[in-house]
Amino acid sequence: MKLGVLDIGSNCAQLQIVDGAPGAPPLPAMAIKEPTRLAEEIGDDGELSERGVARVIRAVGQALVAARQNHVEELFVYATSAIRDAGNRDSVLDSIEAETGIRPQFLTGEDEAQLTYAAAHRWYGWSAGRILLLDIGGGSLEIALGRDAKPDLALSLPLGAGRLTRDFLPDDPPSGRQLRDLRRHVHATLREISDRLRWEGPAARAVVTSKTFKQLARVCGAAPQRKGPFVHRELSAADLRALVPELASQPAAKRAKLRGISASRAGQIVAGAVVAEQVMKAFDLTSVELCPWALREGIILRYLAGLPDQVPDLHLQPISGTVRPDDAVPLRPVADCELPIG
Repeated sequence: MKLGVLDIGSNCAQLQIVDGAPGAPPLPAMAIKEPTRLAEEIGDDGELSERGVARVIRAVGQALVAARQNHVEELFVYATSAIRDAGNRDSVLDSIEAETGIRPQFLTGEDEAQLTYAAAHRWYGWSAGRILLLDIGGGSLEIALGRDAKPDLALSLPLGAGRLTRDFLPDDPPSGRQLRDLRRHVHATLREISDRLRWEGPAARAVVTSKTFKQLARVCGAAPQRKGPFVHRELSAADLRALVPELASQPAAKRAKLRGISASRAGQIVAGAVVAEQVMKAFDLTSVELCPWALREGIILRYLAGLPDQVPDLHLQPISGTVRPDDAVPLRPVADCELPIG
């Protein structure tokens, strides 16, 4: 059965298509990615601009055409914090539905943490012991901790790279004072959570997902994506501490030329790096390991396990309709797409 997951995020809308079967891993077959760049389209009033809405509509439309091309039978469509937290969220959803026929659903930050943790737990297996999961998105930071298939602790903090860039780093490159203010804010937000995690005791494995951690690790020498998902990749606290001032001293255009950093994330990678640095410091982590699976895999795994009720507020939507020749979207092999494979 062909299943699809369409993730409408702060930077892009990404469709991942898998050949789903109970008991089988959710290995991606094809994917497309369309830019949204929503973090830069949030106004002072907290609302998403008309230009941002137009980008989302175009991206969703392209993804639906691609899903039909590739004979996807059912599709999960969800939006993360950029739309979920927008002041005009309902009108944005209405516009998407009116233009595409699909109404995206939402996961809470806690739901995202739980599903991403479920994917990481499945990847490493029961022998991994207690797992601490960290995921830096555009609008939020997800944290989960546990030993079993369901985490003991799952939470979401407003420490996303796009959100913090908009609120704390308006200059390019940022000033020293802006960086200090950002560090203080992140440190203060993490303080109570770090006390709770220390109370829970150390994790056997510290695991990270998300493009932010992936690109920071690549800059620090981790293996490139083309090496595949089974190559061990990690990011050390020492390497990250050395990297942050280097990134902060350069404008976004120059950062985009660094190994592993995409142009779409170059503007917010400094904030992402500060969050990563402060999280590792707060939780006493000397290194973290990159997990190939994340939220999209978590959603598919829950569905294939026959637990759709554990994917809150997210419903499969049938894909119907025909594709006209002029609608065609070039689908690329997974190896050519920026999928979460570490």
